[in-house]
Amino acid sequence: MSEATTGLHRADSHDVIRVLGARENNLRDVHVELPKRRLTVFTGVSGSGKSSLVFGTIAAESQRLINETYSAFVQGFMPTLSRPEVDVLEGLTTAIIVDQERMGADPRSTVGTATDVNAMLRILFSRLGDPHIGPPNAYSFNVPSVRAAGAITVERGPGKTQTRKGTFNRLGGMCPRCEGRGAVTDFDLTVLYDEKLSLNEGAITIPGYSMDGWYGRIFRSSGLFDPDKPIRDYTKRELSDLLHKEPTKIKVDGINVTYTGLIPAISKSMLAKDVDAMQPHIRAFVERAITFTTCPDCDGTRLAPEARSSKINGVSIADVCAMQISDLATWVRDLREPSVAPLLKALGDTLDSFVEIGLGYLSLDRPAGTLSGGEAQRTKMIRHLGSSLTDVTYVFDEPTIGLHPHDIARMNNLLLQLRDKGNTVLVVEHKPETIAIADHVVDLGPGAGTAGGTICYEGTVAGLRASGTTTGRHLDDRATLKDKPRTPTGALPIRGARTHNLRDVDVDIPLGVLVVVTGVAGSGKSSLIHGSLARRDDVVSVDQTAIRGSRRSNPATYTGLLDPIRKAFAKANGVKPALFSANSEGACPTCNGAGVIYTDLGMMAGVASTCEDCEGKRFQPAVLDYHLGGRDISQVLAMSVDEAETFFSDGEARTPAAHTILDRLADVGLGYLTLGQPLTTLSGGERQRLKLATRMGDKGGVYVLDEPTTGLHLADVAQLLGLLDRLVDAGKSVIVIEHHQAVMAHADWIIDLGPGAGHDGGRIVFEGTPADLVAARSTLTGEHLADYVGA
Repeated sequence: MSEATTGLHRADSHDVIRVLGARENNLRDVHVELPKRRLTVFTGVSGSGKSSLVFGTIAAESQRLINETYSAFVQGFMPTLSRPEVDVLEGLTTAIIVDQERMGADPRSTVGTATDVNAMLRILFSRLGDPHIGPPNAYSFNVPSVRAAGAITVERGPGKTQTRKGTFNRLGGMCPRCEGRGAVTDFDLTVLYDEKLSLNEGAITIPGYSMDGWYGRIFRSSGLFDPDKPIRDYTKRELSDLLHKEPTKIKVDGINVTYTGLIPAISKSMLAKDVDAMQPHIRAFVERAITFTTCPDCDGTRLAPEARSSKINGVSIADVCAMQISDLATWVRDLREPSVAPLLKALGDTLDSFVEIGLGYLSLDRPAGTLSGGEAQRTKMIRHLGSSLTDVTYVFDEPTIGLHPHDIARMNNLLLQLRDKGNTVLVVEHKPETIAIADHVVDLGPGAGTAGGTICYEGTVAGLRASGTTTGRHLDDRATLKDKPRTPTGALPIRGARTHNLRDVDVDIPLGVLVVVTGVAGSGKSSLIHGSLARRDDVVSVDQTAIRGSRRSNPATYTGLLDPIRKAFAKANGVKPALFSANSEGACPTCNGAGVIYTDLGMMAGVASTCEDCEGKRFQPAVLDYHLGGRDISQVLAMSVDEAETFFSDGEARTPAAHTILDRLADVGLGYLTLGQPLTTLSGGERQRLKLATRMGDKGGVYVLDEPTTGLHLADVAQLLGLLDRLVDAGKSVIVIEHHQAVMAHADWIIDLGPGAGHDGGRIVFEGTPADLVAARSTLTGEHLADYVGA
């Protein structure tokens, strides 16, 4: 049909993104057409294939095609992306991914540096600051001051040079004491050793520093101190040698070795590493041994005295960064200075975006690593809100995570703003409030893992309600308030909590019941619970930090399940357990136990191909000849959790230690995961529940969970509530930081913080049962919960 008959320009015919034959991860030959310049929401149970379709297929291919437009030289510096498993992808536009990944936890990174607001403030102070101390670098806590002196050569005419003495000064804003970190580290010596004991009696309490091992021989034979003398009787010199002596060559039993004091030794072996990547017992030691105290020189501002002395209207850049952003926006608007008017306009607009997006309670000096996943995602959104780009595909991963029902309406408006500018907005989401504003819905399922990966429904929200799919049936679910709340068995007192925005909060948290701590984003929930409870001995804390794991890590290795399985195989076959590890002796030599071979094609996209020798099984052929219960190790790793639970419960393969771990995985709703599935392919919700299953075996009477409904489908929330009930019925106390109304309704006791965010919050506005909260309707939470339960 010609353009003349349709009245449609040929360029306007490309108004859909067409996906044919998508097979990434668990997708099963998915065909779908997505309208451009509309808001499309992807729904489905956790693990149904939403992220595989949106991020792994559409966004990944868009990014790969954009990368190919750069020169081969530039591509050499970029990550190599392989083409997704899909037959046809048409109508793609530039994809901007706004995901849940935490911002880098580098101690120098703050909200201000991550959003370029600090850069604008530094220029502002370098122009208007009184006294004037120098260029913008003089206000940066990442730039040290440098002074140099020496001979310089000056050219004077052709062939004539003259040597002179010269000096060079560059003023930076970095505090020299803490090197721009705002905090200095100190060692708690009581954690390093027991001063009542001698070395021979085992005084050193650092993990791995046993007196029976190599370290013990070095310390006892160093000749620097008497190994039978209690440490409290050491002279100043002896104590200094034990703690601080720099590496020194000594002889032990005729062998040349290096002796190093305890503090330099553990600084190098433990503190130089990422704390989250350490083994749990070493991480626990480091957290006990190292104390971070505010830098006494800069008072935690990270800045040198010169930078703090330069002020605009009596306010320094340190004061500005410590302000709540909503207050800072007002301060900037009140500045009347024509010489920097464009800068003030840009700065004011950016700060207004923070407030508009619901982050006005943050301050610019807040470390970026302390932001929750939802806060990090909204911080990344700020740069896109003011963008002039149109016809872009924005891809969001559960943007409502960490948002109170009161804040979700604000987030919905932002998504609609982006759409109305002429952009295609793709959102992976579980919350019914956001699904309701969609122009188009794609529901994946019907189940998770191998039971998912198909399109169950495609169309309008009204059609989804009537469709009879799992999402459609649960879309209008409403919880009922608990009739008879449990009676507390005791209380956990918190007194004078002042972390972040808390205002001397005193609260008694009931024990032996399900307690939900709620309040708008930024009201102080995490500050109260993690700041006051998480480090207590009896508390098991499962927070939202990402799981550390390479593509070799899987649920079996992460949970410790593989250890009893390897031992069971070794015992049944009379061989070493190491043979049954794909990361050790049993690994296929061709792919080194990875199962695939990664081929780097230089500036082109790398390719991962299944190893031909082991056919992706990861093990040497000889290892696969050993069986347990009629299965080899690769077949066991290919089982789902539910299958493996049955397999290890009885018969020849009966392994109680493995069965216990599998039980926990099934309890948290991960029965569909395969034991050998790489951790890198798990969704955010799956990772948190995997962490919860792992920590359920810890000895502790109090469990603290930080938004466990993250990434959970409406249908899965009921299963989570059942798990929480089982924990409480088993005698545990469960404290949940949560915004989901179904969890609030199910609580025995609610602690509501607010009334607002930042300095408008930090107080307890309600304590009591959910029924009392609904009856009072005295807080924002009470109003939303009353609407939810239909009261």
